[in-house]
Amino acid sequence: MREGADWLARAEPRFAEALALCGPPPLRRRPDGFAALMGAIVSQQVSTAAARAIGGRLEAAGLTRPDAIRAADDAALRTAGLSRQKIRYIRALAEAGVDFDALRAAPDAAVVETLVELPGIGRWTAEIYAMFSLGRADVFAPNDLALQEAARLLFALPERPKERALRGMAEAWSPWRTVAAGMLWHYYHYARNREGIA
Repeated sequence: MREGADWLARAEPRFAEALALCGPPPLRRRPDGFAALMGAIVSQQVSTAAARAIGGRLEAAGLTRPDAIRAADDAALRTAGLSRQKIRYIRALAEAGVDFDALRAAPDAAVVETLVELPGIGRWTAEIYAMFSLGRADVFAPNDLALQEAARLLFALPERPKERALRGMAEAWSPWRTVAAGMLWHYYHYARNREGIA
């Protein structure tokens, strides 16, 4: 993260400003594999606390592996807190037979392409998985609202950039786009705290 942050600070004065204000962003690594993607599906459109509670119930019931999901009935999954749609998505993931070992070695674009073919996995989820679960250095998630708002603040833009515009901006940050995202998120939290926004 430090190497990428230093490169970005040399390449873009606004990142130099963010680095001086906030320091380098923390390294956010998560496990990869089935449970990580299932967790991403569980987390969609619910609060962090709700996602954590559902994840805890699934883990307590032993429902964190593809074979366990395939063997479980819908009632067991509903009891854990999953909606009908999320049950469908998680079952599709369990049936897909994703080769997670192969994903670790696949190019970034192939990772995203493979994952977005799965029901319930959009581009944002696939990009976040590549960034944090696979530790890729040059992936960006321009549909993330916090990244859009951080870019607006840091680059003094008149409005929050939409996905296409932010993806275009991020091209200049290659080969360290994941670190750029980390710096933007880090700056976003700094700006929120400075402005007293909860």
